[in-house]
Amino acid sequence: FYLHSRVFNFINFVLCCDNCHLFFDISTFAFTMQSKCVETLVGKLRREFKPRIPTLVESLSGIEISVGPKTSAMAEAKEIERLFPLSYGQPVVDIGNKNVKDDSSAERKSQNKDTDIAFTKTDKKVSTAALRIGVVLSGGCASGGHNVICGLFDALKELNKDSVLLGFTGGPKGVMINRFVELTADFLDAYRNTGGFDMIQSGRDKISTQEQMAASLKTMADNNLDGLVVIGGDDSNTNAAVLAEFFAKNKSKCTVVGIPKTIDGDLQNEYIEMSFGFDTAVKTFAEMISNICRDAVSAAKTWHFVKLMGRDASQVTLDVALQTQPNLSLIGEEIQSENLLLHDVTENMVNIIEERALQGRNYGVVLIPEGVIQFIPSMKVLIDFLNETLKEGSKHLEEVEKLPELSDKIKYVRDILGKDSKTNLSNFDVLPRDIQAQLLLERDPHGNIQMSQVPIEQLFIQICDQKLRRRAKYVASKTKFRGQGHFFGYDGRSCYPSNFDAQYCNALGRVGTLLIASGMNGYMARVYDLEHDVKRWKCGAIPITMLMNIEIRHGKPKPVIKKCLVDVENGKKFSYFIKRRDDWAVDDCYRYLGPIQFFGPTALTDVPPFNVLLKKTNDVKWPLNK
Repeated sequence: FYLHSRVFNFINFVLCCDNCHLFFDISTFAFTMQSKCVETLVGKLRREFKPRIPTLVESLSGIEISVGPKTSAMAEAKEIERLFPLSYGQPVVDIGNKNVKDDSSAERKSQNKDTDIAFTKTDKKVSTAALRIGVVLSGGCASGGHNVICGLFDALKELNKDSVLLGFTGGPKGVMINRFVELTADFLDAYRNTGGFDMIQSGRDKISTQEQMAASLKTMADNNLDGLVVIGGDDSNTNAAVLAEFFAKNKSKCTVVGIPKTIDGDLQNEYIEMSFGFDTAVKTFAEMISNICRDAVSAAKTWHFVKLMGRDASQVTLDVALQTQPNLSLIGEEIQSENLLLHDVTENMVNIIEERALQGRNYGVVLIPEGVIQFIPSMKVLIDFLNETLKEGSKHLEEVEKLPELSDKIKYVRDILGKDSKTNLSNFDVLPRDIQAQLLLERDPHGNIQMSQVPIEQLFIQICDQKLRRRAKYVASKTKFRGQGHFFGYDGRSCYPSNFDAQYCNALGRVGTLLIASGMNGYMARVYDLEHDVKRWKCGAIPITMLMNIEIRHGKPKPVIKKCLVDVENGKKFSYFIKRRDDWAVDDCYRYLGPIQFFGPTALTDVPPFNVLLKKTNDVKWPLNK
């Protein structure tokens, strides 16, 4: 059993946990949680695992900072510069070490062939003074978050043993209301190499208004913080950039640094090769899906339709497809690129099901990204219209919420659609009632439909069943279609991190500390050359504004980090996929993977994501030749 005593500086708290006993002493503001969680042997061994560290940042005594040329935004550069006058245009940063062989030249080029940046060494020093740093987890969970915090702490103490790390609890709200716990070595040791964000917990609050930013600034001042590390996805890192600009405008000494996190894989580019958590999620989903593949072959009577997390991008679905080689994988970006209709998508699906059935294979596996319906152009128009019409504060939303019965809500929306667009109405009517209902329910924090709640896999099962009943050859074969739906999403967010994620996150944390110790405000930590062995990884940072563009959120233009979608035109990963998928469709080419391996040869335990290998080497073989 674990017993942790946490002393918080607040009275207001909300804790939902059926397995905890709570004790709250108002006089000392002491919050004690006695957990009944029992440590397993795997848990013990994972906590004892020592992540390997890139050679360049293994010792912090000889750190050198090099910079590239000034940067620009992804798009709408003038508007981004107007919004971020103090942090816009900063150079890409590279971290070297004068004590490491072949890394001390005055000018050197990044080994990342995609960027090919010439870096020039600076005289910027990494402070060894005692620092006070805060860290916050923002957004959904992703495996490895605890190791980022441990990496921050270890590097902070290596620079100066008197430094302090505060963990803001419950996400960004903890920053706004000055709610934190001081993180100590004994406390952190219980969370090393573990999944989840339960160390300090996360939240989806946004620090967006002037009042909220002022409150956050006060928190920094009250705690005399030198830096704040925001661990999050694209929106959370956008928030980090906004805070960095606000702090600089108000002459705060506190610098803000972002860490790239999301299992969706949509926070990546030629500089950020991968967001953490993606590797663990993909390998976890792939194990479960390979089990389903084997079950499909064994029972030989069921088609499994698997919805995978990924609202805005199909990165997870594509990587899982490469790992497991299912019969069909829908890639939303391809559907959008080819301007396909729902009819086109389902006709292709039914063609494959029928062909396999006539060969005696009345079973198979289909992968579906949860946001695929948004990539079907006609459906996207419908969804965009509903998002705008039913946005927070709108008259129509108020009217819908007043109606007690679902049938009345659907009728009200149908009337609106009929007056606006007959096409939108017909697209709405083709959807099953349960999916229509989900399109009318509460939006996510960005004002969008919560795609994870839409049972899109059931839509495809129903349509395939209807179409197959009209296929003469299929009917004549006396074959019966059986569809089984699955959704894998939360299953992959809080697992024990893979060795890759555990070591990648630990390195990101070390870089985060170095950036704050060097006064790098508004930067995102970068660890790259991930196709190599951990010891050969490189480290640096990019200004967050470099990743930004302007998008419409809640009906208003907002600066946000541009999401990375699957590149269906020139992407090496997609090209590798389309060359092989036709064989996978008709034959049983499944790969049976087994669970993530933590112990054994590095060729088994430390393999990087296929996503990285294909982008960097155009192959999935690993380790690379020396």
